[in-house]
Amino acid sequence: MLPIELINGKGSIRKLAAWSRAHAVTHHRMGQDQTKQQIEKGLQLYQSNQTEKALQLWMKVLEKSSDLVGRFRVLGCLVTAHSEMGRYKEMLKFAVVQIDTARELEDANFLLESYLNLARSNEKLCEFHKTISYCKTCLGLPGTRAAAQLGGQVSLSMGNAFLGLSLFQKALESFEKALRYAHNNDDAMLECRVCCSLGSFYAQVKESMKIALQHGDRPLQALCLLCFADIHRSRGDLQTAFPRYDSAMSIMTEIGNRLGQVQVLLGVAKCWVARKALDKALGAIERAQDLAEEVGNKLAQLKLHCLSESIYRSKGLQRELRAHVVRFHECVEETELYCGLCGESIGEKNSRLQALPCSHIFHLRCLQNNRTQSCPNCRRSSMKPGFV
Repeated sequence: MLPIELINGKGSIRKLAAWSRAHAVTHHRMGQDQTKQQIEKGLQLYQSNQTEKALQLWMKVLEKSSDLVGRFRVLGCLVTAHSEMGRYKEMLKFAVVQIDTARELEDANFLLESYLNLARSNEKLCEFHKTISYCKTCLGLPGTRAAAQLGGQVSLSMGNAFLGLSLFQKALESFEKALRYAHNNDDAMLECRVCCSLGSFYAQVKESMKIALQHGDRPLQALCLLCFADIHRSRGDLQTAFPRYDSAMSIMTEIGNRLGQVQVLLGVAKCWVARKALDKALGAIERAQDLAEEVGNKLAQLKLHCLSESIYRSKGLQRELRAHVVRFHECVEETELYCGLCGESIGEKNSRLQALPCSHIFHLRCLQNNRTQSCPNCRRSSMKPGFV
């Protein structure tokens, strides 16, 4: 109802406009409060095992509410509920609607959460390549408040996808990241979920080991032993990890797999770091570095220089630290792991990347600012670039 002075014509048009705006804001806030109350009511129903009533209530809110934030939250509830009920196609449907809502909100925190739900939905439907793609999109978003809370969930989902594709080393790396997130944030539920995934991982590697032994497949045996050792190391069971690394090293040396030996020595070095035996860790790194240089594997060299940096930094040895920092950046240049436009190293910041058909990679923002129709490096056509 209009104020009496406006009805009687005593107020100016400016006052009327101000009143209208204030009334609209108040009405919007009332709408937000009502939406929030309905969401809470649905959660209470859901927690008291009245699942269908909760779903019906949330669907009514989705149909009637124009509050974007409220709609986003309702969609999150629907995604979670359908996931827990095993209705994965419905879960995906609501996740797709949620990403559209997040784009309307134009907020990186909402985008991160919705992309994670898309990743989880595809993981449940065994669309593992899509899961990995959506997880990489999450990791490529600029720094957000939600990143600290959801980063572990992203790594876990990616690890499960790699496990589904039997990419054991990549899966274990992702699980280790998720476990670090859980420990750093005291997230017991995330730690529990990671341990469950590690149990599944362990079972698959154990089955692979059984097949390798039956068929006398020595390379596969070595890989399985390396995976077992890495699992025990990630769980802090170093006493069990060391003998597994020794067995894996024995077979890797026997079959001449030098890159495999590098991976074993890297794992051993990390064990020594965990035990604060830094000199022994440096000894293992030195042996691994020699092998990596023989093979010419720059990625392994990058990992070893990075680990050496952290050790020398903790020991306070500045000269050795600087030497490894210089060598690290030389490896980055040799592998072209930097943007050809701005010169920054790729991976140092959470920046979105773009790969051109010629395989050269740049920061997305640099390409957009450059506005070129051809690759800045080789000048080849770049009509349909793909996101990394």
